Amino acid sequence: MAKNNTQNDEYVFECSGISKAFGGTQALKDVQLHVKRGEVLALLGENGAGKSTLMKAIIGLHQPDSGTMTFEGKPYSARSPVDAMNAGISMIHQELNPEPHLTIAESIFLKRESMNGIFLNKKAQNERAQKILDDFNFPYPATTVMKKLTIAQMQMVEIIKAVSSNARMIIMDEPTSSLDSEETNHLFQVIRDLKAQNVAIIYISHRMEEIFEICDSVAVFRDGTYVGSRSMENVTRPELISMMVGREVSNVFPKITVPIGETVFKVEGLCGKGFSDISFEVHAGEILGFSGLVGSGRSETMRAIFGLDRLESGKIYLEGKEIRIRSPREAINQGIAMVNEDRKDYGLCLFRSIRENISLPNLPSRQKGLLLNQRREKKECNEYSKLLTVKTPSIENNAFSLSGGNQQKVVIAKWIMANPKVLILDEPTRGVDVGAKSEIHALMGKFAQEGMAIIMISSELPEVMGMSDRILIYHEGKLNGEVTREEIDCGAVNQESILAKEFGE
Repeated sequence: MAKNNTQNDEYVFECSGISKAFGGTQALKDVQLHVKRGEVLALLGENGAGKSTLMKAIIGLHQPDSGTMTFEGKPYSARSPVDAMNAGISMIHQELNPEPHLTIAESIFLKRESMNGIFLNKKAQNERAQKILDDFNFPYPATTVMKKLTIAQMQMVEIIKAVSSNARMIIMDEPTSSLDSEETNHLFQVIRDLKAQNVAIIYISHRMEEIFEICDSVAVFRDGTYVGSRSMENVTRPELISMMVGREVSNVFPKITVPIGETVFKVEGLCGKGFSDISFEVHAGEILGFSGLVGSGRSETMRAIFGLDRLESGKIYLEGKEIRIRSPREAINQGIAMVNEDRKDYGLCLFRSIRENISLPNLPSRQKGLLLNQRREKKECNEYSKLLTVKTPSIENNAFSLSGGNQQKVVIAKWIMANPKVLILDEPTRGVDVGAKSEIHALMGKFAQEGMAIIMISSELPEVMGMSDRILIYHEGKLNGEVTREEIDCGAVNQESILAKEFGE
């Protein structure tokens, strides 16, 4: 008996027999999980595998239908995230929902404010927050309003908030999805420091290179069930992928050779907020990749091209003719589509159905006069939902009900259905599992074969190198180099040399 207790003492958290259903969908089926003290446990699985559902059950956002949990050797349950945080468990969510009008200090200490009796001690709270921010080398004062921060900076505030709560177990759901390489390295150092303090980390990510760099062990889920656990020292990337998808994914970057045609899209001397003097062209059948650190000007340029932000100067040409774009509607009418990096704010109507989201930019071509051809609309939306393997019982379900990765698939589906001349993909596989990544990349190749001009922005160097015919590299708002497919294939250019250009060398 003593031996058994000693064995269990190494686990800070255990759950067994956890099941959860939503209507007719069984999200979790009799799953288990064991997390050791001071361990970084990777949690892997395709979108819809049940990872996020289990994590939400742990922090009290969902109540399991059955099963038991223990934390630090005692029975555990939470009715809300506040209960979980008070118990010593904190979670950093993939989808950020910051209160835009709160200061950084107010956001960090939300629901655990510094009080002087019944009154808020704002001065003491700001000082506490500033000390924490200084420890993290965060570049903004604690009194800064959240809406002034970038997505990456908001992500760092959430990480700082979790660490500052003195949690003994922290769940990180895609924590690097909005971070550049330098910020990711900083996060990894924070994780190593937490390990040294015996804090347990559950780390959810679709980036395999991160898993092997920072994690000690891995647990794999598939279709709402627990598949198994492995030590990172005793597992290979192909084995993990096979466990996750139940099939072999032979090529995550299925780049095919496509004849490059005439110039479809061209810009000259573009200037705007965050970028200047940007000139490039994209040809029919070409995938043009953009690489650079977060905030280097890549996304800012594409937002201005698509009419989301103001373009201060420069010229845009489509099929040899100069055009003006002052709004996304004008861009769409010209045949330019954009999958934005922020799907929640710019890509989806979360409380509309999947069908309505896919249809939205495509309604004019599905109308007869003032009437919508509903039979055609439903048929085509179903086809594109299946093509992108959106996991849902029905396309009539709200987009809000989907996991982050499946939401991303819906955004891509609606633009693919529009059959644009130019498709801009800003972080197209962020938060998407390895099986879906391969499928999305294959679709990119398919549409390039059909003559579409594709622009792809990605913070994942293996992706931008694996899928691009050419790569343009940004540094501080300007282009700082170009890489060809031939240079990648012959080994003349590697990740390190591209990263050096991103840092301005």
